[in-house]
Amino acid sequence: MASELLKVAHQVVTDSEMVLINGASGHTYTILSISMCETAGAAETIDLFIQDDGGETDYEILSDQALGANETFVYNDKFVIEATDHLTAKTASSAAVHVVVSYLDQTL
Repeated sequence: MASELLKVAHQVVTDSEMVLINGASGHTYTILSISMCETAGAAETIDLFIQDDGGETDYEILSDQALGANETFVYNDKFVIEATDHLTAKTASSAAVHVVVSYLDQTL
């Protein structure tokens, strides 16, 4: 039986790739909103991307998106990731950016 759950994922993102949503077989994820808040008091940039099938191929959604010191950027464009794809983020430096993702998790 198929189901739909409204969920939230949150992560502190730095200059290492951080998985925000770790896709699972049999699931489709509709991303509703992503909030990114710079918390270290220094201007920063952030990349947001999909790792196809959790592998080596990255498809960028945001590339070097500017975040001012202590500022928040909200990405409201809806998009879908499927099955074992991963939604991932990474900053340009080790400064902390808090990322919150609201999404719909649909099972087949």
